[in-house]
Amino acid sequence: MKRIFTCLISLGIVVTVQAKKWTVDEVKSVIKKVNTCWQTNHPAEVRAFWDHAAYHTGNIEVYKLLKDQNMLDYSIRWAEHNQWKGATESDPSKWKYKKYGEGQDYVLFGDWQICFQTYIDLYQLAPDEKKVARAKEVMGYEADSKVNDYWWWADALYMVMPVMTKMYKLTGDTKYLRKLYENILYSDSIMLDQQTGLYFRDGKYVYPKHQTASGKKDFWARGDGWVLAGLAKVLQDMPETYVRQPFFVEKYVNLARGVKRLQQPEGYWTRSMMDAKQAPGYETSGTAFFCYGLLWGVNKGYLSKKEFAPTIEKAWNYLTTIALQEDGKVGYVQPIGERAIPGQTVSADSQANFGVGAFLLAACEYAKYISR
Repeated sequence: MKRIFTCLISLGIVVTVQAKKWTVDEVKSVIKKVNTCWQTNHPAEVRAFWDHAAYHTGNIEVYKLLKDQNMLDYSIRWAEHNQWKGATESDPSKWKYKKYGEGQDYVLFGDWQICFQTYIDLYQLAPDEKKVARAKEVMGYEADSKVNDYWWWADALYMVMPVMTKMYKLTGDTKYLRKLYENILYSDSIMLDQQTGLYFRDGKYVYPKHQTASGKKDFWARGDGWVLAGLAKVLQDMPETYVRQPFFVEKYVNLARGVKRLQQPEGYWTRSMMDAKQAPGYETSGTAFFCYGLLWGVNKGYLSKKEFAPTIEKAWNYLTTIALQEDGKVGYVQPIGERAIPGQTVSADSQANFGVGAFLLAACEYAKYISR
């Protein structure tokens, strides 16, 4: 039996969209098609910066689901190419993080730390100390430091929050959980909108200092996608007995409900979540991260299936009927940036590594969702 959704398309005409009822094998087939397309056309031997590393967070979930060694080998080759490191500066007195930077001295900048998620996951599959030595050095330094202003942009909550919980699982040291809490309190103080539970991308975009062209709050979809997905990953590894766990659950649920309210009828989220006219049209990366984050919550019992199933199904329908192309490419991904840009064109040919990673995360979680 097919699920039926009614949605309002851009011409203002109400149409009926029929979304097929998927089987797990069909979802796995899509995952394999998408990931094979990406890995076949892109070398594994690239740097360990955030965009490549975000793809690998999805690829690891693919391996867990499909047990395809060739796909896992792609991540291993990437890790080995980077010598299991992010930024490589060896002198801690030179490590930076307070401004954006791609140099090898930006060791404490979150965009160079997301790689540790995959390195730790690869270690758990086949332990070897070399895989986590740099992660222990860098994240141990951060956890022991006295400052807490590391995460000053929303993306960092996906890049680094899950590293902290993975470090806790790896070492058993609660200092990583304490630092996670301290750091996010700082993030909340500069980016969290208490009214909606959503995050502004960073301090530059806080309302009313910054507004959309029509005067609305400007929440960037991929930015909030990073946060929702990051919170899901944190809760995945955080012990339920941890005293701050309810704080993270409440934050996650509030954000999920805020996200749910702003979905477009066709299943996607516009780049400026509250103002579709700011940058109109499809966008896949934010939508895929939202889909993953909501699916995870339903699968783990943090979110009500009755409440969130329609949102999930519409998002999945968008991802598989509009974003996914016949050849396995994932389109309509907003290029690297930090906001909804008026006039920026995003098309079926707009692809990116992090967009594929987000799609794979959502697809793997959807396979679990329909098998429950």
